[in-house]
Amino acid sequence: MPSEPIRNTTARWRALDVRHHLSPFADYKSLKQDEGGSRIITQAEGIYLTDSEGHRLLDGMAGLWCVNVGYGRAELAEAAYRQMLELPYYNTFFKTATPPAVELSEKLAEIAPEGLNRAFFGSSGSESNDSVVRLVRRYWNLRGQPEKSHIVSRTYAYHGSTMASASLGGMVGMQEGFGLPLPGFHHVMPPYWFDFAEAGETPADFGRRAAKAVEDKILEIGPDKVGAFIGEPIQGAGGVIIPPETYWPEIQRICSQYDVLLVADEVICGFGRTGRWFASEAFGIAPDLMTLAKGITSGYVPLSAVLVSDKVGEVLESGEGEFAHGYTYSGHPVACAVALANIALIERDGLVEKVRHETGPYLAECLQSLSDHPLVGQVRSFGLLGAIELVEDKASRKHFEPLGRVGTLCRDHCFQNGLVMRAVRDGMVLSPPLIIETAEIDALVETARRCLDLTAKDLGIAL
Repeated sequence: MPSEPIRNTTARWRALDVRHHLSPFADYKSLKQDEGGSRIITQAEGIYLTDSEGHRLLDGMAGLWCVNVGYGRAELAEAAYRQMLELPYYNTFFKTATPPAVELSEKLAEIAPEGLNRAFFGSSGSESNDSVVRLVRRYWNLRGQPEKSHIVSRTYAYHGSTMASASLGGMVGMQEGFGLPLPGFHHVMPPYWFDFAEAGETPADFGRRAAKAVEDKILEIGPDKVGAFIGEPIQGAGGVIIPPETYWPEIQRICSQYDVLLVADEVICGFGRTGRWFASEAFGIAPDLMTLAKGITSGYVPLSAVLVSDKVGEVLESGEGEFAHGYTYSGHPVACAVALANIALIERDGLVEKVRHETGPYLAECLQSLSDHPLVGQVRSFGLLGAIELVEDKASRKHFEPLGRVGTLCRDHCFQNGLVMRAVRDGMVLSPPLIIETAEIDALVETARRCLDLTAKDLGIAL
């Protein structure tokens, strides 16, 4: 049992949390009525979290898809400390720059796919996707085609929480009640074979059909009005939706044919998570704009960026007048210094190669061992992104009703058994830190199976 002082401290924090703290994506009425209150995380090291009552949890989500180099890296804390002593803050407005922002811009150009040689900084993926909308419209205005202001996205896409980025996204729950999406944002089916394929349709055929939905939408709106298509190479928060191999080559062709900018949102996929620096490399995507955040600093401090292709950058630089957009913290020197140190750690420790050749394949193998479980309709993974689909009937891929109830049951069992996994509808998703070892993957998957068993028992399903 925890000691009395710890119990009192936890109770106090929980009371203050309910009284004063409005958490994101929270049901405030339910949270206030929950006698247990919030879990208070107080420490972290490596791939493990510790809460205020001393419980240890394997963080299978790397925070929110972001703590790529793991917790407790002194190198990142020291980089922030040194920069704070030297120059804690200055803006990058009014023909001004700082060394960390300039040097990080160069480093990103070095590791990014060919042709992405300019960076526009923000503090979050939401901010940077908001900037994407501005950049797309600025580009077409300078090209003399201001009517090309519409942007096509996908159902279950997640591109952030600002009014513009939530409009880019395809999460209905983030739009209802907020007057979203804003005009000019359109959504088509995602490349999600498990839920959207027709009977007998192969993944390859489905991939082509999902891409054609983008083409059909461009033609419906009018190619002269569509400025961009945006997509995550792998849809993370939408449920780790891994597209068939036929999908992205068709998307690339379609965007080229109709003169539509292609935006790759690499906020989740970037900085080694797929076994490449960026998932665009793995899928052969040549983006005109690429959004980065999360793994850019491994979540240690807020930072994001939009990488801009030469094609777009040269037009921006040729236009008259200023690009009237930016943030107080664009290119924050401390955040950029931490990002440089973070990228250096990823390079030094060979984490990209480790994910590609060792831990990514091992995670895929271990997850496949769960396929025999009566609740599991499909497992899928790419690098250190994975998903386990929970179904009522394997043959028909039928989900339980109401959708999301069983996923929540399983998620709660995971928390109670020392594993952080996230439920998206009835899919259990994971993205552990890139430093995870094979023995720790064994422990993760063993705990996941135990929690699947507990969920089946709740549902009265025999094992």
